[in-house]
Amino acid sequence: MAKKITPTAKQRSKLIIHAVIFLVVNVLLWMFYDKGALLIESAKGIAYPWPAWITAAWALALIGHWAALFTNYEDPGNQEYLRQAKG
Repeated sequence: MAKKITPTAKQRSKLIIHAVIFLVVNVLLWMFYDKGALLIESAKGIAYPWPAWITAAWALALIGHWAALFTNYEDPGNQEYLRQAKG
């Protein structure tokens, strides 16, 4: 059975930095959106939620980053592949 690869401390810290930047930027985006929607009188408080696309795409990237770290398993055939690839 394949052995689970545990992430290093550096990899975990990069994930934490990614998550913190995600949170800070998205809070700012939604605050900017909210202020802009209130300033535009023609919208009357209803405006297209453009930050939703950015938040959704970035959240998927963050989930992918987490999955790459914590659901990674060792490939038992990798060493054989590398040996054969050398020649």
